[in-house]
Amino acid sequence: MSNAIKETHFTFPGQVGFYKGKVRDVYIFEEELVVVASDRISAFDVVLPRPIPFKGQVLNQIAAGFLKATADIVPNWVTSTPDPNVTIGKRCEPFKVEMVIRGYLAGHAAREYKAGKRVLCGVNMPEGLRENDPFPEPIITPTTKASEGHDEDISREDILSKGIVSEADYVILEKYTRALFKKGQEMAREKGLILVDTKYEFGKFGDQILLIDEIHTPDSSRYFYAEGYEENQEKGLPQKQLSKEFVRQWLISNGFQGKEGQTVPEMTDEIVESISDRYIELFENITGEKFVKADTNNIQSRIEKAITNHLTN
Repeated sequence: MSNAIKETHFTFPGQVGFYKGKVRDVYIFEEELVVVASDRISAFDVVLPRPIPFKGQVLNQIAAGFLKATADIVPNWVTSTPDPNVTIGKRCEPFKVEMVIRGYLAGHAAREYKAGKRVLCGVNMPEGLRENDPFPEPIITPTTKASEGHDEDISREDILSKGIVSEADYVILEKYTRALFKKGQEMAREKGLILVDTKYEFGKFGDQILLIDEIHTPDSSRYFYAEGYEENQEKGLPQKQLSKEFVRQWLISNGFQGKEGQTVPEMTDEIVESISDRYIELFENITGEKFVKADTNNIQSRIEKAITNHLTN
């Protein structure tokens, strides 16, 4: 098994804070954020006990590629990616909503629809749809960004009436969300994929609204394979997905869904390696490029050196 990054504990000159997320370690500076994509993996809001080699590199490099490819459409926070696992950028004040956009009736939307609901986050969903059918137009279904626990659905009207985001800013968030999704779908189509749904996060740097966080990765997005999509829909079969759904399915089949009293199943070397292989496969399918494994002999010192070089140059 290759070395993997479970966590980092660096201290840098000028650092004013540190935040440990589910999968990322964030080093905070006055005007910059240094984000280390660890190899931790979460499912059902639980961080699993073993890190997955190269997972952080996969997600960091997919996000970096998409952020670069969409920078002419929507300005983003990134200023540098000095290491395969590191992204550095402007320290923004995040909006307290996540902009979820859905092109198809899948996942949470499909579950709500199946339960008889025809309105999601204040948006009407037409009658007569089957699971995984496309919406006539992509719908934006925002969620609140919870610091703890689960994010919750919220409507545009509630966001504005509660003053969570000003109307002037929210109009820009919607415009950016639709433009990014359109570009993401086009790029997916070129790779034989369908970008089903995804989420975007935005923040302000001064008066400028910037796209923050990662985009279009299999952790934040759902993809279907285009080949076989129509046939599967006609036959009422499940769609072949390109996402981390396979991790959730493995957990479910071993009796774990993040509920109280449940124990995470044992993650053997074989399971860890198979998940790592699947993430590399995801990278190659989404980007169309061959994945090049970074040197993991002295992974912590490699990352620390790359960050230090950036900060001192």
